[in-house]
Amino acid sequence: MDHFTLKDGVTHAEDVPLTLIAEAVGTPAYVYSTATIERHVRVFREALDKVESAGQPTLVAFAVKANPNAAVLATLAQLGLGADVVSEGELLRALHAGVPADRIVFSGVGKTADEMARALKAGILQFNVESEPEVETLSAVAQSLGVTARIAFRVNPDVDAMTHAKISTGKAENKFGIPIDRARASYFTASRLPGIEPVGVAVHIGSQLTDLGPLADAFAKVGQLIVQLRTDGHVIRTADLGGGLGVPYDPTVPHPPTPAEYGAMVAEATAGWNVRLIFEPGRLIVANAGILLTRVVRVKTGAAERFVIVDAAMNDLLRPSLYDAWHDIRAVVPRGSKMTANVVGPVCELGDTFATQRELDVLEEGDLAMFMTAGAYGATMASTYNSRALTAEVLVNGADYAVVRQRQPIEALIALDSVPDWLRL
Repeated sequence: MDHFTLKDGVTHAEDVPLTLIAEAVGTPAYVYSTATIERHVRVFREALDKVESAGQPTLVAFAVKANPNAAVLATLAQLGLGADVVSEGELLRALHAGVPADRIVFSGVGKTADEMARALKAGILQFNVESEPEVETLSAVAQSLGVTARIAFRVNPDVDAMTHAKISTGKAENKFGIPIDRARASYFTASRLPGIEPVGVAVHIGSQLTDLGPLADAFAKVGQLIVQLRTDGHVIRTADLGGGLGVPYDPTVPHPPTPAEYGAMVAEATAGWNVRLIFEPGRLIVANAGILLTRVVRVKTGAAERFVIVDAAMNDLLRPSLYDAWHDIRAVVPRGSKMTANVVGPVCELGDTFATQRELDVLEEGDLAMFMTAGAYGATMASTYNSRALTAEVLVNGADYAVVRQRQPIEALIALDSVPDWLRL
């Protein structure tokens, strides 16, 4: 469910007409709904009500990579969420937005020594380490600072998440984690390194999962590993189960499992683990809370196809080009009739195509349209390809709205370059 609804023939974000935002801010622009974010947090938490967590509250650590906008992160921080970060930049964004350090988990395969030092100084909850060499580096950094780093090895359970190949992370050939059959040896080695305290196990098998079966299989392997590690003498206090639960993009295909169904599966799979559970939802929280607002530049009839050309492009929303991802496309002020067309952007690439032979609301030059379910992996993956400046972002709260990232002037983008003296006239 989202809060982008028709009122008197005009689509509103909560109580604000999208036509008003387009007039004031321009297009393209990302628009986020506070009410939708709040609802998704509430629904996910309710889904975990029956999950045991060793007498402690479960930690919901938002995957910052999904949407790192400061206003979005501040909204989530005020709702009590933590953060899953994968870079120093994401760490600083989370802290700046008010996420307490003891609710931050640092994941990712390529943490540098400088990033480790920054996180240790901040006092984060734990590092999800992904290799033995990484934990050796972390040990050296922790020693140099005179502190102890709490770690969980991210294990690779060799489970096929049955999702898009580019967002699958739990198969043996993927770059993430250590092989689960090598985990006991890795924990043995880590436990003897100075400045290192193994406290948990982490797993994450992919994103946009539409079937709970692979998750249940992965969690079963993690449960067995926890028993083995405790038998080996390790004190395992946390289990990070990652994120990845899918959201409905295409209304014509079966919807992914609900958070309630996910929560029931987790409760059954983790019964008796006696650990604090950590979850890293990203897409589930913010995808349906955001849209990309765009304006039709023109409608072009080619030799074989009709094209609706919009002012948003693949540099603004990369998912269709990168993943062949499906986004519902709607008119902001629908006329009540339909057309079939290809929806494309102005970038000089054939890949700048959002939809092919899509039945959609009739759109004409100057009309406003919106790409739905764009709140996750939208603005955060944008680029300045074709010298197109980064677009604005807007947060709506009831009848109020604010620009939470200004549109970058083209001049500011150009000013980032410098010309060496020998080229100056």
